[in-house]
This record gives sequence, structure tokens and C-alpha cells, in this order.
Amino acid sequence: MLERDGRDPVLIVLHQDHSTPGRVGALLKRLGCALDIRRPSLGDPLPATLSDHAAAIVFGGPMSANDDHLDWVKREIDWLAVPLKEDKPLFGVCLGAQMLARHLGAQVFTFPDKRSEIGYYPVAPTAEADRLCAAPFPRSVYHWHCDGFELPRGARLLARREGDFPNQAFAFGKSALALQFHPEVTYAMICRWTTRGAERLGRPGARPRPEHLEGWFRYDRAVALWLAAMLPAWLNGALVAGEAPASPPPLERAPRGWRSAPTLEVGTGLAAASPS
Repeated sequence: MLERDGRDPVLIVLHQDHSTPGRVGALLKRLGCALDIRRPSLGDPLPATLSDHAAAIVFGGPMSANDDHLDWVKREIDWLAVPLKEDKPLFGVCLGAQMLARHLGAQVFTFPDKRSEIGYYPVAPTAEADRLCAAPFPRSVYHWHCDGFELPRGARLLARREGDFPNQAFAFGKSALALQFHPEVTYAMICRWTTRGAERLGRPGARPRPEHLEGWFRYDRAVALWLAAMLPAWLNGALVAGEAPASPPPLERAPRGWRSAPTLEVGTGLAAASPS
């Protein structure tokens, strides 16, 4: 479904019939962008080229990044070669970030007990993260996932967190950005997710529902200010990029006790996703 507004559309990749781009979609419309919404899990094709698109955003979903039995997941991960090759702005959110990590050859992992980050958690941005745009990178952000990712070779870590899911955000090249968390959520979305997905709030590591709602009032202003500054900079290729590290430090590798699918060569894409 293409919602037109003026300039070249932004490709919006969603993974459920009822999913929306939330605050990200509203901000893009405010910037005058059309939204070309595709749902590959429901049979929508992804374009062979982004020559008629300004950028692409891949959002989250309840499937796992290692769901190799889902053909559309494999195709979507392979498709990420298109924006990367064409140097189009690419933004991965949760599942989208894990798909990008796997496309780039990194492991996506989950724990046998389904321990999760569900709710608001603190993150520690790098110096580059705070220089990306005019607003500082948020320090507490909203999560809904039980999968994590290793830092891909050549990627630049933007935010980390001590614990089971150390890698929270990374940049790749000049125009690809990946976040483990959900800056698009509105208060209404949190209410909906914590109602429809209430059974997941009992997983190890998940926050109780009242903390989700209270957290939005406490932390969302900083997230909203950052997103409003970051999106136009990202869309216009004006994010401040740093240098890729020669090799990742130990914290950027996956923790013990996780399970994953085989590592992929860059561009071969096998299935990757995360519950969110």
C-alpha cells in the first residue's frame, strides 16, 4: 500500500497485518515523505531496486531471526543487499536490525529460556552515537525482543548494555543504521503490545506492565527528540559517520549460553528475525 504525500516514497517493511510504523511513520509524513508499505510475510514483493525510493525502514515482528523454515524471511534478508549496494539510507528496528546483522555475516542468538528485554532498559551510547545528529542519543529505550546479535564485521557500535544483550545499536557504511530497540512506539502501542503480548511479560528479564507505562512518561521525551532530529539527518545522508573498528572488543560478542543459526557470508542472507 502506497500512501503518497509529495517526495520519493520511503519503503516501510512491516511483518504483521496489524503492524504500523508508529511515530516513525508520522514523522516521515511530516517531512513530506510518501510511505510505501509492504508486508513480505503476507506475500508483498520487495522492489528489485530502490531507484524510485528515498530510503527503506525494516521494522520488527514476532518471528525469530533464525526462522530458516520461512522462505520470505530468507528472501527479505537477501534483499537487504539492494539498499546496501545502492547506498540508500537503511534503518533496521529490532527484527530489522537482526536481519541486517545476519545479512552482514554476524550471528543472531536466542537463549533456551527465552530470556528477554521487554520494557524500558538503560543503554550506554558511544561518542559517535551522540554525534549522529543534533540531539543526544537516548539513554533509556523501549525493547521487545528475546533475540540479540553480534556486531557485524565492519560495523560501528553505537550503543551497548551490560548483560545478555550487549549490542544495542550499530551503523554500517554511510547510511545504514540498526537499533535493537523500538523508537517508533507510542503510548497507545505500548498499551496494545502489553495487552496482546501479556504472556511474554513473564519471561526472564521482562519488566512488569506498570513499568512499561510509567517508563513512557519518564523516558519517551528524550527518545522523541532524538528521533525527530535523527530521521531527517538519516534521510538526507547527513548523519555523522565514524571509522569502522579493526576488530570488535569482547563485549560486542554474543554472551555464553545462546543458540544461533550458522553464520552467513555477506550477501547470502539466510533467515533472521526477532520477537517484538
